[in-house]
Amino acid sequence: MKKSKNTLAFGFVAVCSLMAGCQITKNIEDSTLKTIPESFADTKDLTNSAKIDWRQFFSDTTLTGLIDTALKNNLDVLMTLQKIEIARADLRLRKGALFPEISGVGSVAQRRFGRYTMDGAGNRATEITPGQIVPDDLPDYFIGLQTTWEVDIWGKLRNKKKAAFARYLGSIEGKNVVLTNLISEIAIAYYELLSLDKELEIIRETIKLQEEALAIITIQKQAAAANELAVQQFEAQVLNSRALEVEILQRITVTENRINFLLGRFPQPIIREKSIFSKEIPAQVKVGIPSDLLKNRPDIRQAEFELMATKADVKSAKKAFYPSLDITGALGFQAFNPSFLLRSPESIAYTALGSLTVPLINRSAIKAQFKTAHAKQIEALYNYQKTIINGYIEVYNEMNSIKNLEQAHNLTTKKVTALTQSIEISSELFKTGRANYLEVLITQQNALQSRLELVNIKQQQFNASVNIYKALGGGWG
Repeated sequence: MKKSKNTLAFGFVAVCSLMAGCQITKNIEDSTLKTIPESFADTKDLTNSAKIDWRQFFSDTTLTGLIDTALKNNLDVLMTLQKIEIARADLRLRKGALFPEISGVGSVAQRRFGRYTMDGAGNRATEITPGQIVPDDLPDYFIGLQTTWEVDIWGKLRNKKKAAFARYLGSIEGKNVVLTNLISEIAIAYYELLSLDKELEIIRETIKLQEEALAIITIQKQAAAANELAVQQFEAQVLNSRALEVEILQRITVTENRINFLLGRFPQPIIREKSIFSKEIPAQVKVGIPSDLLKNRPDIRQAEFELMATKADVKSAKKAFYPSLDITGALGFQAFNPSFLLRSPESIAYTALGSLTVPLINRSAIKAQFKTAHAKQIEALYNYQKTIINGYIEVYNEMNSIKNLEQAHNLTTKKVTALTQSIEISSELFKTGRANYLEVLITQQNALQSRLELVNIKQQQFNASVNIYKALGGGWG
């Protein structure tokens, strides 16, 4: 009867524990996520350029060669690979926790029991060998196996393994995020380098024209057809352009070394085909539909895996309120003398213990762990939503940028054509005395600025092409 009451009491405690665990459960519904729009503005693209591998997206073989070098040597990539190894090791750890842990054990002990104890009193009346009672100081030698095993009856450990697996997949997507940023950085820096080469070419052409004009005004001064002020103005213009040339050369050096850093190497010249900037047209990108972002963008997939991991963490934290079943045991040979250690079956010893523990009092630590896991799940949910919105906005902005830059390029091209013609006209008029030197100076300066502006716009077009391909989650693997 007493045994039956104890069983009922234990069952009541277990049920109360389960109910207490369930009472604090809070579900996070994915329905709280905002619905992603069906299209980008008024676009109706069904094809998506993100499916194109980056080796086909970039037509410049020099650029693709630089990217290949960076993928092998970039230090951020190498560090990210180690993060994947860390996540893989944690996954193995969580898998191993599901199975019994078996260890080989060898121990040597010296025991002495108090005389007025059950063991001490019993030993004084017990013969360890015929005619020899158990001594007060008793050696103890043991060699064998021991095991500990938490039986995962509620799925706590399985949920920890699920969380580790999700984070392992997230670490792989984290590597893809690094690759995405790396390849886009190299491409943008490379196009900046080409644009600087073009700017340097324009400045040097302009310096040549300015020096010709300076030579003419110097001759006119000698013939009393011009004054010293005009000469000084032309000379100042030449000096300003030469200073600009030095500035561009420094920017080229900095940009080259930024690429070298991304490639994981020390400063050296970047070999490139300089004329390709004038010939090549920025790649046209098809944006597809917004839902493609969910499967193409690595940062969104990484945020999704982290959300999955936090869900598993919450489930595991909830199971901590439930009873846990632990099994421990040992099997081996035990004796008070090494010569008897392997004598079988007399020296064989074993222990087996199964324990069921239920947290009842002072569960604040378990509650704190659950609340922490729950808060992290909500945080991951918001971060997932934030990443989706950010991806959509990035694509939307770059779409508008491409459209506006195309219009700006067309208008600036017309302006450059007009100003280039005005240089020729003003120079001819200046030679015949029908235009003053200020008109020539202003015309040359405006033409230089407009040509540099056109180069800058084209560089922005290349950047927008790279950025939208990146924002769509293009094939950077």
